[in-house]
Order: sequence, then structure tokens, then C-alpha cells
Amino acid sequence: MSELVARTGRHQQRYKDGYRLIAGCIPYKFRYSEENGSADSENNIEVLMINSTSGPGLLFPKGGWENDETVEEAAKREAIEEAGVRGDLMHFLGDYEFKSKTLQDEFSPEGLCKAAMYALLVKEELDCWPEQSLRQRRWLTVPEAIGCCRHSWMRKALEEGFSKWHADGMIKTMK
Repeated sequence: MSELVARTGRHQQRYKDGYRLIAGCIPYKFRYSEENGSADSENNIEVLMINSTSGPGLLFPKGGWENDETVEEAAKREAIEEAGVRGDLMHFLGDYEFKSKTLQDEFSPEGLCKAAMYALLVKEELDCWPEQSLRQRRWLTVPEAIGCCRHSWMRKALEEGFSKWHADGMIKTMK
């Protein structure tokens, strides 16, 4: 297996209408136990969050969508690079706009970003991944994740995208 290396730099970064295009995901898995009740209960779903490298709070894996990949490939790449997980993209949760103080550049001087977010069903947790020296990962219930989410746009993706998708019965129970 080839060694995993995180991409760096912005020479391949996509921009559209003054927005830096971002791809990310909300990694999730099911946990089963007798005391948790039915398999489709909110308590039986855990989402994976990682620490921010620029301050307190937790976030979901996300990063720049580059010219040589689809948005889905970028979302899966970020999950591997930042959180060390592989899985299947199950649902597009929506596009979320935000303003970044740290991602200002000549193509987006105001730091405007648009993130395409997906639900990623985790199939594998890697022991080694590119940003493991910078990141810790934490499995949380959805209510716990809402409580410690660093960015309001990520909280919105979790509450309005992921949770609505789940409440509508779209998440398939996979044993």
C-alpha cells in the first residue's frame, strides 16, 4: 500500500464567483447495544469529529476541492487526511457558505468559502493517517456533537442536513 500524504498548497484549488470551494463530510457509524433501543435511534448513531488546529472546539473533516478531483473524491480525501477514516458517501447534505479569517487569498480576498458537505458511512478507521500528529478524533452522539461544534455552519450541516436526513428515515441500518 502506498504511503498516505496530505496535499498542501493551493495551486490546484477551485474557486467560483469569489468563493473558495471546499469539500467535507460528517463521518458516522452505527453502534448497537441492548440499552440503546432500536437501531435507528439517534443514540445509536455516532459522528466523528476532530480537533481544530487553530483553536478550541471540534469540527468535521473538510478542505479545498482541487482541480484534478470530483467534489466527492475531495470529501473522501479530506476524511482520510484529517480524520483517518475511509467509507462510503451516502448522501449530499448541502452547500454551506462561510467566511474564513485564515483562508483569504488573491482569488477570495474576503475569505468567502462554499463547502459541499456529505454524510460518510465509516467502513474503516486507519491506525496511521497524514494528520495524526495534528489531530485527535472523537466519536460523539449527534447532541454531543452539536454542543461542541466549533463553527456555526458545521452545526447547521449537522442539524439541518444530517439530522433531517436521519429523521426522514433516509439512513439505512447496516449491520
